[in-house]
Amino acid sequence: MGGPRARLALTEPAANAGVTLVDIQMTHFPNLLAPYDFGFLKLRNRMVMGAMHTRLETLDRPQERLTEFFRARARGEAALILTGGFAPNLEGRMEEDAPVLDHETDLTLHRSMTGAVHAEGGRVVLQILHAGRYAKHPLCVGPTDVRAPINSHVPRALGTAEVWSTIQAIAQTAALARKAGYDGVEIMGSEGYLLNEFTSALTNTRDDEFGGSFENRIRLPVETVKAVRAAAGEGFLIVFRISTIDLVEGGMTGAETATYARALEAAGVHLFNTGIGWHEAAVPTIASSVPRAAWRFAIENVKRAVSVPVIASNRFNVPETGEQLLADGAADFVSMARPFLADPAFARKVRENRPDSINTCIGCNQACLDNIFTERSASCMVNPRAGHEIEFPEGLAATRRRVAVVGGGPAGMSFAVSAAERGHEVELFEAEQTLGGQINYARMVPGKNEFNEMLRYFRTRIGELGVRLHLGRRVSATELTEGGYDAIVIATGVVPRTPDIEGIDHPMVASYIDVLSGRRPMGQRVAVIGAGGIGFDVAQYLVGDAHAAEDTAGFLRDWGVDATLQSHGGLTAPTAPRKGRQVAILQRREGRPGGTLGKSTGWILKAHLRRAGVRNLVGVTYQRIDDRGLHCLVQGKPQLLEVDNVVICAGQDSLRTLADALAATGHANVHTIGGASLASELDAVRAIDEATRLACSL
Repeated sequence: MGGPRARLALTEPAANAGVTLVDIQMTHFPNLLAPYDFGFLKLRNRMVMGAMHTRLETLDRPQERLTEFFRARARGEAALILTGGFAPNLEGRMEEDAPVLDHETDLTLHRSMTGAVHAEGGRVVLQILHAGRYAKHPLCVGPTDVRAPINSHVPRALGTAEVWSTIQAIAQTAALARKAGYDGVEIMGSEGYLLNEFTSALTNTRDDEFGGSFENRIRLPVETVKAVRAAAGEGFLIVFRISTIDLVEGGMTGAETATYARALEAAGVHLFNTGIGWHEAAVPTIASSVPRAAWRFAIENVKRAVSVPVIASNRFNVPETGEQLLADGAADFVSMARPFLADPAFARKVRENRPDSINTCIGCNQACLDNIFTERSASCMVNPRAGHEIEFPEGLAATRRRVAVVGGGPAGMSFAVSAAERGHEVELFEAEQTLGGQINYARMVPGKNEFNEMLRYFRTRIGELGVRLHLGRRVSATELTEGGYDAIVIATGVVPRTPDIEGIDHPMVASYIDVLSGRRPMGQRVAVIGAGGIGFDVAQYLVGDAHAAEDTAGFLRDWGVDATLQSHGGLTAPTAPRKGRQVAILQRREGRPGGTLGKSTGWILKAHLRRAGVRNLVGVTYQRIDDRGLHCLVQGKPQLLEVDNVVICAGQDSLRTLADALAATGHANVHTIGGASLASELDAVRAIDEATRLACSL
């Protein structure tokens, strides 16, 4: 889905000139900006910050961190903020140190959070989440004792009386939330957590009043809503996150979901939030490879079924998509969780009609979900301040500095923007005629088109902030040291590493830059040397994708999703993989390939490559490359890969020529960041964080 607003073209201003923004046709977002009145609660617009696990409560100074995290989003004019999940009891925790709200003595943290949001004109709702069989601790419980495939803990089956006790525990948490100043609660009934587990015939094989028939399976969530309504009282918002499509065998059909939604509405739900898929589903739901608004059909099914408003969620990251959805009447609100990580001022910039200034979530998951799944706190690749607000100064620096930054990749652009925001005078030198560095190659990979938004944001902000931009300009150490700069920042990035293999200069050999830039056409048989992130991206580029970035129908067919919602769980047979290039990814070491891929997205990429017939060879020793192909040993056995091309993805080396030259001059204030400092795995999360922190320290 596009939008009415013209995008900034992905072109660059002339070299050695300051950025001049192109004229943009001005349009507003009337549907996103329309207020909503529940009668007892008014919301200032239709943009909702969805609930996220952040693990901020596990860090030092948790109350201050959480308070400032939510304050920033309320100041950014999010209409309604949903907190991360709080368990109603110990059994319901996601993990051992996950937050619980079950006693009135626990309200200090919450009153700090709610007070901060209200002071900024926002509204905030506490999410109540019982993890059920997804809980990663020994007290794990569920409708039965069947272990979840994504959890090592075996749940204990709840007895009938314990189910009723769980309902009362959730109701008590809702009552405590009201005392803590929340405007309502969101009851988590989606994504395969406890309430969702009871609704599915896959996980609920009980024979008591909470199992068996459809009416019995939905009894737990329906009775939970009734109990929450009674305990919290009138004038308190009850949001229910409903699974609109389960994406697992034995899940609900669309007709059952509609009936279920009507029963929940009758029980007292004021507002539905829409969840997509269980966490164990083998279908991607929120990664960048998922088209924007791909799950609209499932959201509309709930919208048609109920008379109360509905929030649309999953893969909304630009205002145009949300505006179109609301204009079409497919939903009443748009939930954006990670987009509010990327830019806390998302809603305010929409009101100011500055959409190109929004720091857009690119759906990479690298610093948010991947951090959570590896027991770290959540942040954001494009906004390292997220979750770390108390670590960064606000406002202008005490002393204005004149700063030169060399290199227009992620680190250089991030530093330039952050330093200019602090009031420093910044000049950015880039040897190429275009900004972006390695991003220009990443955005060519199918499923990574959202990197275009990252470039658009940086280019816009560089222009808005008056950064003087020099493109196509190789600057020398002498020019920099004689330029009168208070600080010099080297962000020159990396160069591909060339392995020592006989025949490496053969005409069939190409670097990943040759391939992703489109400079070197590839034959039908290709060997990729290197099984890191770049090797897998190159393989994805070579086999292509069965659907374009915005081809929702193709995406649903490829992953076996039933858009008619007639099947249980919304699943059907995926389309057969199409025949394309024959690609092999080669890895020197033994062990599973793709070990460095993101935890929340790597499985998606590997599944697609597997369906495309890409081979993985491990334990490879490279011997030579000649006209016949690539000669190697695979686990000690000789093999000849008769290929048309060999693509080298064997790592990178820091480009430190300028940094070393400056070091020799003895300049007192030179900093090296990003790939120029450390080249391993092209870590954009580290590079942008490093650049942002340096800019704030000047």
